[in-house]
Amino acid sequence: MTVPKAEKKNIIIIGGGIIGCTTAYYLTRHPSYDPKLHTITLIEATRIAGGASGKAGGLLAIWAYPNNIVPLSFRLHAELAGEHNGEENWGYRRVTCGDLEVEGRDWSDQDLSKGHSLGKRRKGRNEATSGVVRGVPEDLNWILQDQIKGYEEIGNTDATAQVHPYLFTTSMIRLAEERGVKVIFGSVTALSYVSVPGNSHQMTSPPSEYHHSDPPSPTLSSTSQSSTSSSPSRRKGVNGVVYHDSSNKERVLEASHVILAAGPWTAKLYPSAPISGLRAHSVTITPAEPVSAYALFTKITVPPRPRSPLSSPSRSGSRSPMEPVATSASPEIYARANEIYVCSEGDMEVELPATTSEVEVDESRCDELISQVASISDQIRKGIVTRKQACYLPIVNIGGLGPLIGETGVEGLLLASGHSCWGINNAPATGLIISELVFDGTSKSADIRSMDPKRVI
Repeated sequence: MTVPKAEKKNIIIIGGGIIGCTTAYYLTRHPSYDPKLHTITLIEATRIAGGASGKAGGLLAIWAYPNNIVPLSFRLHAELAGEHNGEENWGYRRVTCGDLEVEGRDWSDQDLSKGHSLGKRRKGRNEATSGVVRGVPEDLNWILQDQIKGYEEIGNTDATAQVHPYLFTTSMIRLAEERGVKVIFGSVTALSYVSVPGNSHQMTSPPSEYHHSDPPSPTLSSTSQSSTSSSPSRRKGVNGVVYHDSSNKERVLEASHVILAAGPWTAKLYPSAPISGLRAHSVTITPAEPVSAYALFTKITVPPRPRSPLSSPSRSGSRSPMEPVATSASPEIYARANEIYVCSEGDMEVELPATTSEVEVDESRCDELISQVASISDQIRKGIVTRKQACYLPIVNIGGLGPLIGETGVEGLLLASGHSCWGINNAPATGLIISELVFDGTSKSADIRSMDPKRVI
């Protein structure tokens, strides 16, 4: 029996966030990967983990969503940490997660505006109720105890963990590079397409045609579309990418497979993908004293405050010296080994910029966050603010869907995006699944039919 010759693959990953980097890692761990035969190139416009992958909370939970890949990904996180000393290299540790209702000791200088939920909080849960507080863990002593109005555990250390996202992402790509992955810093401007016979992808070198993303178009030219439609045995395939390198010189790189892992920027290259960006602000704080390992979804009630003498008069023309205004905020608080991470609800007030380096940070939102959490913890209030930042989460625009993982209907073009707030959590499973699609032609580790991009593209 003659063993068929292995097919050469030129694989390009677009995006240097956690999805692209874990995909690169798992491609190099697939049993069929041969660095002498296959090339893997990751192209990133700015820097590795420059977007949400470097500014996220890093919460890992077996109770996250979607449930068809979460258990797999949670297990893979533990295996990665065990194999590569994740505790030391990227801050992997088990934590307890809880809902916390607490009354803030002070108020912010501004009214708190409503935002878009980041989606981590469990749907259908009952709000914590005020009154007698039961079940508050003893080691949650860095929250002002007399201010706590309610606590409910969401997940214990068997079901919840965390990583430092930036360290995890950069570790994944470093491990991938050790196995032969090449990283290129450049801005991808277009995908290159070719007509291919049947279901067998054929390389064309160099790529015969391409389409710039401004104006974006994932389709072939009218001539190519005509020849494709006139022959039922031929279909559209991707065969390369066009990018500008660090000197702004246009270059073309051929490919047998292109993996779109560009987060909220995915639709700029492939407009058929229903993915947009949700901006989220966050801060990091070095606490005055070490704190226990908790992830907290909070509801902070801000006490009424005096009405400003400069405020507008009422309809009667008089100004009330005191106008009680009940406000509340819901920041998420993640205690890491050496710092506290706090993030806010999302907003869509500023459009997605061209790159991660151009993300606009509204410092007033960050200051608001700091004021909120400082009102419930002396360790935070007396701590040192180390970062004020913002990022964009990739959101699938069609309700109830996301992420989108799998084939697009264009031969050789795969999508791995739209992970929302659970990108860090679900990255290992995504990377493993994509590696199976590339080398095996099917997902062996999870049923991904509900995440099939062809359902919405």
